[in-house]
Amino acid sequence: MTRAKLQVASELAGERLDRVLATVPEIGSRALAVRMLAKGEVLVDGRQAPKSERLRGGETIEYELPPQQEPLAREERPLTLVYEDEHLLVVDKPAGISVHPGAGRSSGTLANALVAYGARGGEAPERPGIVHRLDRDTSGLMVVARSEVAFLALRRLVRRHEIERGYLALVCGRPRSRRGTIEAPIGRDRRHPTKRSLETDKPHAAVTHFELRELLDRHALLDVRLETGRTHQIRVHLAAINLPVAGDAVYGVAHDLGLERQFLHACRLAFRHPVTGEEVEVASVLPADLEQALARARAGER
Repeated sequence: MTRAKLQVASELAGERLDRVLATVPEIGSRALAVRMLAKGEVLVDGRQAPKSERLRGGETIEYELPPQQEPLAREERPLTLVYEDEHLLVVDKPAGISVHPGAGRSSGTLANALVAYGARGGEAPERPGIVHRLDRDTSGLMVVARSEVAFLALRRLVRRHEIERGYLALVCGRPRSRRGTIEAPIGRDRRHPTKRSLETDKPHAAVTHFELRELLDRHALLDVRLETGRTHQIRVHLAAINLPVAGDAVYGVAHDLGLERQFLHACRLAFRHPVTGEEVEVASVLPADLEQALARARAGER
């Protein structure tokens, strides 16, 4: 096998060895990095080190190059960018497109299109630069890394809840209070493995904040802020307090107000730039289908 060397950048000080190794494009996943470390195929300054070792920056990592993996297919598709620089970009994702490849799907995703925009970084080659996700039928803002350093720094911001993620949700029913916090663990539903639920054998902490923006006849428009980012979190949490998201075929009422998807839009992102330190705040307006549904709700239609 061919051996390669990597000098750890000072910006990566404090990161675990396995996570840094996973950012190497030829490795691309933490699972593979852990296997390489377990086999003794990696040396840090000439010695073997545990996967959990925190790096100081400046070390030399020597490793054996694994067999070449198939790269994620690049697809030329125009995306709406609301912010970009050499380190990262913020994309306004349309509804109806999955963020990355999954079971039985290797193309036609946002990740395939992001390759053409220089997305880079992460533990899995099929998710270049992606540090958080949106459901397939949720529209709105996502921040994506364009470098390994930016990816690790953005992920730290996510872990520390230092990226503010704001959503607009139109729900069925009337809230009991103008604002509130839902703190309820979420995991895979015991009976339906494709759904998330509070009834789960593997709960993960989840916190959602909401505030009433507009009270309508049969609906309410809410500002929602995520503190954690579990799969389907907003939809599950709001349904749990009897405020299901309009149009949600899984946790709410399908085709409410003529909607073909859930009324959920990631309208705001705010964070400190992980490289420059500048404050970044971006916003996205409601797409046409959600604006039309909101107009029907204001008119008292169903």
